[in-house]
Amino acid sequence: MIEIRHADLTRVAAGAVLRSVAADGSAVTPLMRRLELAAGPEVAAQCQRLGELPVGSAVITAGGALPAAYLIHVAVRSVDQPVTADGVRRALSNGLRRAVEWEIETLAVPPLGLGAGNLDAEEAAGIMIPVLVEHLRTARHPREVIVVVESDYEREAFERALAAAPV
Repeated sequence: MIEIRHADLTRVAAGAVLRSVAADGSAVTPLMRRLELAAGPEVAAQCQRLGELPVGSAVITAGGALPAAYLIHVAVRSVDQPVTADGVRRALSNGLRRAVEWEIETLAVPPLGLGAGNLDAEEAAGIMIPVLVEHLRTARHPREVIVVVESDYEREAFERALAAAPV
């Protein structure tokens, strides 16, 4: 099941939250920075110890003070590689693989790749929804994905993409 929810990602209860990062583990948007701060300093320290991540990769840490047991950090850009549709697709796919490995039932996912000079909400939705639909069709975990958006524009873009997705 995929739900589109207009909410504060730092307050969504889930087994895990997907967090898009740069290859060095740093936040790529103000929302991802708020998520990092809400998780707490121990999670930030774990991220620093991870080292450089290849674009498209995914690693898991504790959720810290978030109402989620885990954070799945997905690398969507590096110094040499800007945000691309392929990088977002690989990052999401690998994040979903971590959710399968850890048997996470509910996964909260923000729109990936957004930000100045990056993808817009419609592009992100067009990339993410087909990956999520296909994954949920074939995998046991997660059973529920909550796409957490911050604006009506994002909500509408993801709802349109979900309505157009093959069932």
